[in-house]
Amino acid sequence: MSQALVVGGGFGGIASAIRLRAKGYEVQILDRCNRLGGRAQVFEQDGFKFDAGPTVITAPFLFDELFTLHGRRRQDYVEFRPLDPWYRFQFSDGDKFDYGGEMEDTEAEISRFNTDDVNGYRRLVAHSEKIFNVGFTELSDRPFHNIITMVAQIPALLRLKCYRTVWQMVCAYLQDPKLRQAFSIQPLLVGGNPFDTTSIYGLIHFLERRWGIHFAMGGTGALVDAYRRLMEELGIVIRLNTTVEEILVEGNRACGVLLEGGEKISGDLIISNVDPKHLYSNMLDHSKQSWIVRRKTQQHALSMGLFVLFFGTDKEYPEIAHHTIWLGKRYRELLDEIFHGSTLPKDFSLYLHRPTATDSSFAPEGCDSFYVLAPVPNLRADIDWDTQGPILRKRIIETLSQQMLPGLEQHLVTDFYMTPEDFANDYLSVGGAGFSVTPLFTQSAWFRYHNKAEGPDNLYLVGAGTHPGAGLPGVVSSAKVIDRLIPEAAISPVAAPA
Repeated sequence: MSQALVVGGGFGGIASAIRLRAKGYEVQILDRCNRLGGRAQVFEQDGFKFDAGPTVITAPFLFDELFTLHGRRRQDYVEFRPLDPWYRFQFSDGDKFDYGGEMEDTEAEISRFNTDDVNGYRRLVAHSEKIFNVGFTELSDRPFHNIITMVAQIPALLRLKCYRTVWQMVCAYLQDPKLRQAFSIQPLLVGGNPFDTTSIYGLIHFLERRWGIHFAMGGTGALVDAYRRLMEELGIVIRLNTTVEEILVEGNRACGVLLEGGEKISGDLIISNVDPKHLYSNMLDHSKQSWIVRRKTQQHALSMGLFVLFFGTDKEYPEIAHHTIWLGKRYRELLDEIFHGSTLPKDFSLYLHRPTATDSSFAPEGCDSFYVLAPVPNLRADIDWDTQGPILRKRIIETLSQQMLPGLEQHLVTDFYMTPEDFANDYLSVGGAGFSVTPLFTQSAWFRYHNKAEGPDNLYLVGAGTHPGAGLPGVVSSAKVIDRLIPEAAISPVAAPA
């Protein structure tokens, strides 16, 4: 039976392994971490549990598909619970805006800020649906390694004004400055600056509206564990604490991998769920790459970095929603410094995750578990994180104590943090970027790293740096792209182990 090697156990790699098994391949998945999930690691400290990566589930059908491919039901492995509100926005002056629920709920919230923007929001969602119907329904699982595919989309993209940025699109429909901020932050969820990101990512509004926002009970780590259980049932071999050093090539065909310790493993197909910049810079002979991909690797701009502070408290904060986005006084200027500056900004905006709002298993009784994420410049900026990390931690805790979590300093019982340096070291993320390459128009679809390698045959790419992009729906959809490209295994599949 044909052998497939999946390098990297993030959601793109997991989804690829499950899909390839359905095609009849023997599959082995290799990952350098001590558990699957890529950035979706789970940390435990002092009785508290922390999801380290993605915390938002949208488009749940994408996750269900991987179970139904093998005659299983996702609900038998992990529970998805809908959230309400989806997000709470809190502004620096104390104003709050709850986003989610039924359309009428969101409209009622909007009307508290500007009644004229209610109709504007309806028009925004209608326009987002049009983008969704092209960008998600038609294109998210379509290969873009052929330039003709890209050219064919230009008329539709022009009709939808996808040459505009997300910020320009939102401003065309909403007038209130706070609502403009709240409805333009979505690109940050996939590593983009709203003032630079193509408005094709405005489809996220309708994506959220169509399926809502969910939380995997037990955390995103529980979803990873569910997939591990499925893969073990299917006979997929999982090797952890295993770093692939090189993709082996014979002639013009990828034929296996070389591990860090010198072991070689052969494979008929190689699927890379590695940061493409790292793959092409360090794992694949440059003579085996096209000049186009070498240029991409040199020139593609990276997403911002992330500073993530995990902490537990010895009291509960029941007034805090599951997801809160705290927006500081500056918006455009701050984002410009994060994406284009060379030093750490003096202020910040924050995403606060309180999973104990939905799932008490994350903390001891009477306690709360949190993580707070601050977008920061990636490692291309001149920031000494050994010095700045503790300073930023202190500033964030002080701000949370003043703005959202009274007395936090006195109730803090455990904490630790990750910086862009940890993303670079732990996940081989070039520049410590949180989401690989940023989603500019000139770095999307054909312009992005191709799912069919721009180099040897039998090598395919999935994950945040490839088409269709970052975020859980994007990386899971990247596995659907290669599903279109890879044929059935040469020999009919045998029955998978029960």
